[in-house]
This record gives sequence, structure tokens and C-alpha cells, in this order.
Amino acid sequence: MPLLVRFLGTAASRPTVERGVASLALIREGQTLLFDCGEGTQRQMMRFGVSFAFEDLFFTHTHSDHILGITGLIRTMALQGRTERLRLWAPRGAGKTLRQCISLGGERTTFPVDITELEAGATLSRGDYRIETFAVSHGPSASLGYALVEEERKGRFNPELARELGIPEGPLWGRIHRGESITLEDGRIIEARVLVGERRRGRRVVITGDTRPCAATIEAARDADLLIHEATFADEEAQRALETGHSTAREAAEVAHAAGARRLALTHISARYSLNAKELEREARQVFRETVVVKDGTEIVLGLTEELATQLPSPDAD
Repeated sequence: MPLLVRFLGTAASRPTVERGVASLALIREGQTLLFDCGEGTQRQMMRFGVSFAFEDLFFTHTHSDHILGITGLIRTMALQGRTERLRLWAPRGAGKTLRQCISLGGERTTFPVDITELEAGATLSRGDYRIETFAVSHGPSASLGYALVEEERKGRFNPELARELGIPEGPLWGRIHRGESITLEDGRIIEARVLVGERRRGRRVVITGDTRPCAATIEAARDADLLIHEATFADEEAQRALETGHSTAREAAEVAHAAGARRLALTHISARYSLNAKELEREARQVFRETVVVKDGTEIVLGLTEELATQLPSPDAD
């Protein structure tokens, strides 16, 4: 099954006509995980086809451009009659701020909202995948990056060869794919390795939130299929990036290169580049060729073959 990353807000600090503030949805086998919830996120979800029927919302930090959308989102869910639990995950110390934002909605919610504060290095196990947290560098308050990491997948089963060997389709195929050897009616023993290839690594998607380039991101993004890194500024504003705890596009590319990532998506774009982010993309590609500057509505598809395809909706898509 494909794994989709849908960018809902790609601006830095404040929205522009072209870009909303920080939020993205990661959709895996029908399950949606939301990361950050800047002002207007619920409108962007409607615009770009992200269902409100999700259970997990992860915050990288509590700056206003990453959290203010939670008030309206929860209020709308309540008005829609939601009863299912919503789980909020955030860095240490974020709970109080999130509760204040939720309280601004006025009436009590119609569903439970759980807030869990996470330390860097925490792992949330979810069956065949997990969410790993890591510390990023964005000022004195706690900030987290997140990595979605899939467990290894079974090797590819060869149905053509199975038929050639006279193995009837059905339960025997399943046993072989699970790694079992089988004995056919004619006495032949078929070992699983004959029909099943090497186990395949799971996909890895890394989301930094706001950050300076840092060793923790490099480590988290090693061999990642996709690194989503902020790129607030171009080289001309490198000093400004340093002073504000942000990264330039070139610095993000250097992180991707050091980590051996397969693809880099740049987001959190300053308003000065909102209309034309080609400068950021050009600077990043001088270091790391497989770079794209995303915009609101960009969808990146990660197939099981680890091939990435980027689909850009038309600017007028609603």
C-alpha cells in the first residue's frame, strides 16, 4: 500500500495568500496521522481531502504557527458529533498550552482528548510501524522531530515459479510466504527461500518541525525515504536563520546529504519566498539533487518499491 504525505500548510511564521502555516498529514493504509496544526488547518484539510476521522495529532513545538488551529479543529469535530477519542502528542511542557488553546473553543468537547508529553528518544509502537521522537534545535523550549518507521516487510513471493513447481494456489502459498517449508503430495520438499526473496526494509519518513541543522536529525534521517526539513531562508539570510533557530535551504540539503536520505522536501517557507521558492530549491539542489520545495496541496507518494512520485495539484485546486 502507498504511504502518502499531504502538505496542508507550508509557510513560516505567518500565512500568505499562497501558503497556510504548518501542518501535514501522513496517510498510511487508511490511517491518518496529523503533524502540527497551524491556524486554518481544518480549512486546509477540507480543501485537500484529509478526513477529520483521525486519532493522532503530533506537535513539534508550541509556537503559535504550529498550534493555533487546534481550537477550531476540535470545535468543529464537536459540532460534527464526534465521540471517538483524540490523542495529542507533544514535547515536554506543552500540555498546559494545548489545554489553554482547547479551552478557547468555549463549550466542552463531545469526545475525550488525551494529551501526552513526550521526551526525545521516546518510541510509540503501532504494530507494524512505530513513531520515534528526536530532539531538534529550535530555541530554549523543548522541540521534537518525528520519524515514522515501518518494520521489515516479507520478501517478494514468486507466484509464477510456484505454479511451475506445481504448488496449488491457496494455504500453501501463505505458509511459504511466512517462511515455512512445505512437503507436497509427491514427497517433494519446497523451502521458502526458493520462492521468497530477501526481507525488505520498511519505509522511513522523518519530519523535523522548526530547527537548526543538527546531529540528531542526521541520525534520525539515515537512509530515510523522505526527509521533511524546514527551509525558512535562502543563503542570503543565513545569519537571520542562525539568530532565529531556523535553517536555510542549503543547510537542510547538507543534512539530507549527510544522512544519506533518498528524497528531501523543503517546507516552512518564509513569506519573502512564498510566490517564488525556486531560489531555495536551486540552492538546495547544489548540495542534494533530490530536493523539492513543497507548497500547500503537494502530495508525495511512497510506494512499496521505495520509489517516490510527487504530484502537484493545480494552483486553483479547492
